[in-house]
Amino acid sequence: MHDNATKAVINLLENAVYRVVDGKLEKVDKPGDGFGKQVITWQNGKPTHYEVSYTKR
Repeated sequence: MHDNATKAVINLLENAVYRVVDGKLEKVDKPGDGFGKQVITWQNGKPTHYEVSYTKR
């Protein structure tokens, strides 16, 4: 059974990364200028936290 609480609307024209934890959608922060990366850490089957970093040339 699905209801509106299990659905979310996102903008597919925006480049972004999302994570879902306990039914809540959260947009992951973007790296700063230059080259960036996002690392998501999982524990017990759930994404618990994330790290965002970037490098400038």
